Amino acid sequence: MLKSRYIYCVFLIFTSLNADNLGSLMFHANCSTCHHETRDISAPSMMDVRKHYRAAFTKKKDFTKHMSKWVSNPDIKASIMPDSIKRYGIMPHLGFEEDSLQEIVEYIYDTDFK
Repeated sequence: MLKSRYIYCVFLIFTSLNADNLGSLMFHANCSTCHHETRDISAPSMMDVRKHYRAAFTKKKDFTKHMSKWVSNPDIKASIMPDSIKRYGIMPHLGFEEDSLQEIVEYIYDTDFK
């Protein structure tokens, strides 16, 4: 138990030292658990998610509004990635606060995951 807590603390320190901003820190502490930056593992890669959202919503305001709304309340009918839902299932409700979610989706919009 102590070892796993130590590893978790080291991970948080490492992540925070490498974080460009608050959105980056929150993304890496939360989203990257399922959404690897470049590989599809247990969910579509963030590179793929970003590509679909940037194609559908070219303006940052529209991108962040739609992604925030969808992450707040995942809905199959509102998804722009139905093939991913078929493959991985629908994203669970995560309960992010609105401000935190805004930081994360702005980071996703601004980051070229490669």
